[in-house]
Amino acid sequence: MKRQITNLIAAGTLALSGAVAAQAQDQGVLDTIIERDSLLCTGHNGSYLGFAEVDAQGAWQGFDIEFCKALATAILGSPDKVQIIPVSWAQRFPAIQSGDIDVIIKVTGWTMTRDTELGLQFSRPYFIGPFYVMSKTELGATGIADLEGGVFCVNAGTTIERVLTDYMETKGIAYEPLAFEKGEELRAAFYAGRCDAIAGFGPFLSATRINAENPDDYEILGDVLALEPEGIVVRQGEDDFLDVINWMVSALLMAEEAGVTQANVDEMKANPPSAVSYTHLTLPTTPYV
Repeated sequence: MKRQITNLIAAGTLALSGAVAAQAQDQGVLDTIIERDSLLCTGHNGSYLGFAEVDAQGAWQGFDIEFCKALATAILGSPDKVQIIPVSWAQRFPAIQSGDIDVIIKVTGWTMTRDTELGLQFSRPYFIGPFYVMSKTELGATGIADLEGGVFCVNAGTTIERVLTDYMETKGIAYEPLAFEKGEELRAAFYAGRCDAIAGFGPFLSATRINAENPDDYEILGDVLALEPEGIVVRQGEDDFLDVINWMVSALLMAEEAGVTQANVDEMKANPPSAVSYTHLTLPTTPYV
């Protein structure tokens, strides 16, 4: 999917150019981004595998980072016009409320409390995230109930803490939570045997397992703790900015459906298919969300 998003950045830019110009007439974050000629987007501490991490050359990469680049391209015409600002899970909301960042693209669950009490607005979901539990294979667990009484590692400041608590209380399973702010600390504790299991976002658990010295030592259990829609976050009242973000997501989806890539984008621009109209931006008949 990362490759597909990268291929479609140019297509998303073409599709959104008119919409951005129209929305930028009103003063707001969108104007600030254009005047600054740079988008301030959330990162992590570089260790959230698959979504926001720093490679061996010091470059940011991951699913959320690609969306940051796509949004910068849609607004400013280049994926290079983005500044990735490392913020923790707990810092992301104060950071956007204070204006230290323009947007949160950090696998952030769309919850009623966040949407109604924190002065935030969420985009349409760009990812539906399942929460699972991964345990040591040697424990022989076939389900979460087999780990009763065990220690569960979790990311601090995330909805996984609440999701795990709700699930365990509902099922009547006793456990001991052990929370870590940093992803590498969480993984190190799990690998070192400080916890019997780790609860988290499915893709993150898969990346954690794959990056273990011996992946077969760990197993992701089949129980689904919950499904959570992940959205892009802006401050309340930034409706114009949110419109651009929603159409950025839609443009990427429509371009993928229409087969638009970096290799054929010029041809598609000259003869656009109906699903990727650069003047009307009409959604196809099958809804994406």
